[in-house]
Amino acid sequence: MAGIRGKDTKPEMILRKGLHALGFRFRLHDRKLPGTPDLVFPRYKAVIFIHGCFWHGHDCHLFRLPGTRTEFWRSKIERNRAVDVRSVMALRSSDWRVGTVWECAIRGRERIPLEVVLETCASWLKSDVAELEIRGSSERTVAEPVPS
Repeated sequence: MAGIRGKDTKPEMILRKGLHALGFRFRLHDRKLPGTPDLVFPRYKAVIFIHGCFWHGHDCHLFRLPGTRTEFWRSKIERNRAVDVRSVMALRSSDWRVGTVWECAIRGRERIPLEVVLETCASWLKSDVAELEIRGSSERTVAEPVPS
């Protein structure tokens, strides 16, 4: 597990490069904010988390609980989910807008075209919608703002 990255993952780098090319400027991994968001857009009072489907227990084809040490992995992933909920609540109570982009939206068999993901993020950043979640395409929602 020591070799697993928490920052600068491939999905994160893809999203960072695309949003930067669209003219958005951001800070990375601001440790002063709850949950240390991957991308912080102070100008828009918004943050974006890029979640790995395995590490955050997403309900998609990229997540499968390991067959060995199942209880360890279950409790670890449940802790990660609890931290995610606390972080979003703390950010929202501080009037930050919170976006989540799941790994399955960027890679895997259910991925969405990158242009769509980037356009959705850009539109959300420029709007005043409180939350955004982008998930893989065969799931319930593709890229729809979450009502506040």
